[in-house]
Amino acid sequence: MKKLLLAGAVALFGLSNAQMTKGDWVFSGNTGLGFNSIDTKTKVEGQTYDGAKVSTFSVTPSVGYFVIDKLAVGIDLGFTSITTKEEGDKSTISNFSVMPTATYYFMNSSKLVPFLGAGIGYASGKTKETYSNVSQEFTTNGLAWKVKGGVTYMATQSLGINLGVSFDQFANKETYFGTEYKNTVNTFGVNVGFSYFLKAKAQKSDK
Repeated sequence: MKKLLLAGAVALFGLSNAQMTKGDWVFSGNTGLGFNSIDTKTKVEGQTYDGAKVSTFSVTPSVGYFVIDKLAVGIDLGFTSITTKEEGDKSTISNFSVMPTATYYFMNSSKLVPFLGAGIGYASGKTKETYSNVSQEFTTNGLAWKVKGGVTYMATQSLGINLGVSFDQFANKETYFGTEYKNTVNTFGVNVGFSYFLKAKAQKSDK
């Protein structure tokens, strides 16, 4: 009986220890739907104007490589779609970003593994607007950065369920008819998703 209990404890401990050691990989996909709040500010000749707050949909696939135990360096791809309708008018904003990131996992003997990460990279946005039956489309490009944190529940030794928060900022400058516009878009999101941890192949013995 004691041997059976010991075997069960060892099995549970094995499940709670994710593969987050040097040489391992992690593949993730997080989404946010109806939990994000967008706060847009536009600055023109020293005057700041607040924009509308709207709900968004976002998806963030990513891949990371553990350069040391618990620290993964990789790439986050981000896509966000924002649609606003008001009195027959419609505006759709689609943003795509590519960010090199670093994420640290506070691995422990529990199935709950906290993590923190940050990244900086490039973002491109496309806007389609229809106002008073007149449509127009334009694109913007600029710098983007993000910070993220949360916890991963290790359902198995390789599969984790993520629950976290993130803050993203996109900024660019544009000049129209001699006037400079500085646009800043801040996105705070609550996200859920999955992570798959891939163990590095065991090194062959030299013996």
